[in-house]
Amino acid sequence: MNQHDAIQAVLARHGNDGTRLMQILRETQEALGWLAPETLTAIARGVNWPRAKVEGTASFYSFFHTRPLGLYRVLWSDNITDRMLGSVELMQAMCQKLWLEPGRVSEDGLVSVDATSCTGMCDQGPAVLVNYRAVTRMTPERVDRMVELIRSRTPLADWPQDWFRVEDNVRRSDILLGNDMVPGDALRACLARGTESTLNEVKAAQLRGRGGAGFTTGLKWEACRNAPGKTRYVVCNADEGEPGTFKDRVLLTRQPDLVFEGMTVAAYAIGASKGYVYLRGEYRYLLESLNSALARRREAGLLGKNILGRSGANGGFDFDIEVHLGAGAYVCGEESALIESLEGKRGVPRNRPPYPVTHGFLDQPTVVNNVETFAAAALIALRGGDWYKSFGTPRSAGTKLLSVSGDCERPGIYEYPFGVTVQQVLEECGAGVGTGDTQAVQISGPSGITLGPDEFGRRIAFEDIPTAGAFMIFDLRRDIFDVVRNFIHFFAHESCGFCTPCRVGTTLLKNLVDKIAGGHGTRSDLNEIHNINRVLQAAAHCGLGHTAGNPLAHTLEKFRPAYERRLKSLEFEPAFDLDAALSQARQMTGRDDAGAHLANELETPR
Repeated sequence: MNQHDAIQAVLARHGNDGTRLMQILRETQEALGWLAPETLTAIARGVNWPRAKVEGTASFYSFFHTRPLGLYRVLWSDNITDRMLGSVELMQAMCQKLWLEPGRVSEDGLVSVDATSCTGMCDQGPAVLVNYRAVTRMTPERVDRMVELIRSRTPLADWPQDWFRVEDNVRRSDILLGNDMVPGDALRACLARGTESTLNEVKAAQLRGRGGAGFTTGLKWEACRNAPGKTRYVVCNADEGEPGTFKDRVLLTRQPDLVFEGMTVAAYAIGASKGYVYLRGEYRYLLESLNSALARRREAGLLGKNILGRSGANGGFDFDIEVHLGAGAYVCGEESALIESLEGKRGVPRNRPPYPVTHGFLDQPTVVNNVETFAAAALIALRGGDWYKSFGTPRSAGTKLLSVSGDCERPGIYEYPFGVTVQQVLEECGAGVGTGDTQAVQISGPSGITLGPDEFGRRIAFEDIPTAGAFMIFDLRRDIFDVVRNFIHFFAHESCGFCTPCRVGTTLLKNLVDKIAGGHGTRSDLNEIHNINRVLQAAAHCGLGHTAGNPLAHTLEKFRPAYERRLKSLEFEPAFDLDAALSQARQMTGRDDAGAHLANELETPR
C-alpha cells in the first residue's frame, strides 16, 4: 500500500472525523514511520480542518514526530527511580556503542536515542520504550544485545519476547485486586435496583475520586445526570503520568472487566450511551488486550445495544466503550486537558467554570473519573454503599492502591484500607525502617508531599495525606537535592506553555536548581525560589503550575542542608560565568596569561 492509500485507509477507518485526530495521527505514524508535511496536509484535507490546527496537535505531543527519528526510536525513562537504578549510565553506554548523541538521529537514519518522562514502569526499571513498546529491567547485557539487534535491523517481533514482559508485582491485595466478581453481576444489580437507587448507593458509599483531587463521585455523577443536554459521556482517565504512579497499569491488566463494569454502572446512573478510556501513550502495549476485553463484553451482552438483553422499554440501556490512546503529554492527566485531547486538539486545560459535568466532551455533560474510581464503583453497585463504607476511615471510605518504588526490597502495588500509616507501608515493602535507612518518602509524586522520618506515623487518608497513589522511597544514599532537581526538570519539560506563570515560572525554577547544582547558588536564590512558587500557586492556569514548586518548598523546609551545602557565602552570584565562556577563545589564540582572564580585571560586586 502506498503512502496516499495508507492515509486514506486510516481516515476512512475513523470516518474522516476531526475529533478522532489523535488516533488518526497515531495510526498514520505507525504505518508511515513519521508525520511528513505532506502527510499532515492530506490528513487536514481529509478531516476538513485547517492544516495549522492539525499541525498544532501533532507538534504538541512528544510521541508524534514531524521529522524522521529513525527506524528505531529508543526512549529511556528519566524518572528519578530509573536514574537510581542506573538509567543515565546505561543510556550513555548505548549512545557510545551506536556512535550518536542523545536526541540526534544516526547518520544512516537508523536509530535515535533520547530520554522521556516516567514510563509507568517504576517497579521494574530501568525501562525504555522502543518504538513506544516498553522494555523493562535494562542491564548492560541487554544494552549490548539491543545495540546488536538495532545494527542488524532485526524487527521488534524477533527481539527476545521476555524483554517486553511487564510484571504486575502485586504485593498486597484487598477488595479491588482480590475481588472475584463475575462480569455482569454489578450490572444485574443495577438493573434490579434502578437508576436512582444505584446513584444513591454510590453517594452513600462516600466514594471519592482516586485521581488525587478526591471529589465525591456520587455528587459528580448526580450533577452530570441533572445537567441540561440530551447526550452524556463517561470518560475513564487512564493517563497516569505522575512519576512514581503505575497502579492503573496493573488494574487495567488484572481487572479490566471491573473497570469497564464501573464505567457501565456510571453510564446507567447518568444516562450515557458512549464511553471512552483515555489510555496514556506509554501503555500502548495494553491496547490490544483492552480491545479484546471489550469485544468479549460485547459478545456477552455487557456492552452495546440492549445490555443484558433488556431494551430501553424494559428498563435496559445502550452503552459502548472505546479506547483512545494518548501521545506523551503529562498535562492531559488534568480532566479538561484530557477532553481537549480526546477531541483531537492540543491538551491545554480549559478555563473553569464551566466544568465537564455540564460542558465536557463535545460540550456535552461528561463524567471523568480515574481507573481506580470506576473499579470501586463496580463493587459498590454489586455490594452496596454500607459494605464499602465498612473499609477505611470515617472520612475516607474504601481502599487505596499504592504504587511503591525506590529504595525498598519489594516494589510494586500494595492495596490497603484508608488509614494505613506510612511506616506500615515502609515495613511491608522492606524499606529498612528499623535500621533508620529511609530518609524521605515522596507521596503522590512530584506534585505531592515530601515526608521525613518524623512524619512516618502519618496516615494515607483524605483527612491526613491524600494521594493519587505514588509512594517513592529514598534512603540515606540519595541526595534529596538531586531528587528534587529531577522533579523540577520534569515540570519544566511537561508545562504545556499555555499560561505565562507556568511556562516562565517552571523554567526559572529549573534554572535556579541548575545554578545551585553548578556551585553558583546563594541564599538569595533560595528566597527567589519561594517568590516564584508563590506566583505559581496564585496565578498558574492549572494544577501543574500550582504544584510545580511543591518539591522545592517541602524539601527546603525539611531537608534544607541538602541545599545549603551547595551554596556559596555570597548574597548573589550570576549563574553565567563569562570568563569560563571565553576559554575557547583563549585556546584559539594560545593565550592563558593573567590578562586573558576576566577574574583578574573585574571584581565581582558584593
